[in-house]
Amino acid sequence: MGLHLGVDMDKTGDALRVFVTDPMLQKRLVKYLVHRCFRNSVLEDLHAGIAPDSKTGDYSDVVVCTPFGEIPWRKLSRFDDAEMKTLMIDVVQKSYEFIRELLDDGKNGEFLLQLAARDPLPRWEDPK
Repeated sequence: MGLHLGVDMDKTGDALRVFVTDPMLQKRLVKYLVHRCFRNSVLEDLHAGIAPDSKTGDYSDVVVCTPFGEIPWRKLSRFDDAEMKTLMIDVVQKSYEFIRELLDDGKNGEFLLQLAARDPLPRWEDPK
């Protein structure tokens, strides 16, 4: 379902106000931002690998064996400091590129119009 604007699109300020205050557009925009800037980041590399299974379902039966002893899965840090730093640098860079593209004067709000017409991530859960 597309966004129906009740304003003259030549009045950029009015149209922009409608866009930025519309809850549907806000939800679509945040989902797209997270998809593009976080989901499609080095998080993919950190997420790759084998995930453990749990017979109990709560992972209380899963431990990681180290040379210094066992670590219960629920207490295990999944990223070390270097990985977290790499992730945050990548997310900030991708977010910056997204914001620059979103606010590019040469595109005249093209992306927002596309977002208003169609949800690019319809299978993602909408924020509440």
